[in-house]
Amino acid sequence: MKKLLLVSALTLSGSLCAMAAQEVAKSPPAAPYQQVSKLVKLPDFLPGMGQLFVDPATLPAGPFLAYDHDGRLVSTIYMLPTKDLNPDKSFADLAAPGGNVDHVDVYYNAGHPGVEEPHVHVVLWHVTAADEASVAK
Repeated sequence: MKKLLLVSALTLSGSLCAMAAQEVAKSPPAAPYQQVSKLVKLPDFLPGMGQLFVDPATLPAGPFLAYDHDGRLVSTIYMLPTKDLNPDKSFADLAAPGGNVDHVDVYYNAGHPGVEEPHVHVVLWHVTAADEASVAK
């Protein structure tokens, strides 16, 4: 039930950000977003995710903006620490800076440079499932 509420809230908030979508539609996004690979030891392009940008002030949760090889925004990613997924903490008003959300993926990650602690990736895809291939390699 919690996942359903989270997904519903994220999808709804995405529709409220349509104007901001134009500002982040192409890479690189304007400040305060910075390229993640310049902030932590990660490659410029992560297969399955793309080229990531984040406002450092929003770490560790994000949003992270993910772009394909052509500089097109494909997803917005939140990295929510698993220790914070409890009744005492909430993640309200998560925005979808890229605008419309086609579908949402949620999966566990044990940690990586930049977000070392275990967390859940909440991926708001702005492209169809078939277009996810643009960041596969």
